[in-house]
Amino acid sequence: MSGCLTNKDSGLRVSSVLRRAIKEFGPKHLVDEKEDTCWNSDQGSPQWIEVNLDSLSNIEEIQIRFQGGFAGKDCCLQMTDENNANHHIMDFYPEDVNSLQSFKLPKVASLKKFKIIFNNSTDFFGRITIYELKVLGAPI
Repeated sequence: MSGCLTNKDSGLRVSSVLRRAIKEFGPKHLVDEKEDTCWNSDQGSPQWIEVNLDSLSNIEEIQIRFQGGFAGKDCCLQMTDENNANHHIMDFYPEDVNSLQSFKLPKVASLKKFKIIFNNSTDFFGRITIYELKVLGAPI
C-alpha cells in the first residue's frame, strides 16, 4: 500500500537556507505539516533538496506546494546509488502557483536517496519557497 514516505524524521538536506535562518526556514519545515512554515532558499541557482529515506522504497510520485513567485521552473529528479553516483530519473516543470502540485514518475523507481533539483526559479534572484513536500510510495 502506498502512502507518504516523508515525515519529521526523514533525512533532508538543502542547497541553502535564506539568511542561514535554519530555525525559521530550514528543511524540517518541508515535512512538518504546518500551513504557515516553509523552506526558503537563499538566492542563486540551482537550488536542491536531498531526501534520504529510512529504507529503500518504491517511489511513485512527488508532491510540492510552492509559494507563487518563488517556484521552481526547470526541475529534475536524480537518484543517488550506493556508490554516490547520480542518475537522472525525470524532468518536470511546475506551475507558478500556491497549490499542491503532483509529479508522477514515468515508472515506479526503487530509491533510498535522491535529489530534487530546481535549475531555475520564477523568482528573479533564484529563490525557492516550499510549504509542503510529499514523497508517495511504499517501503520495499
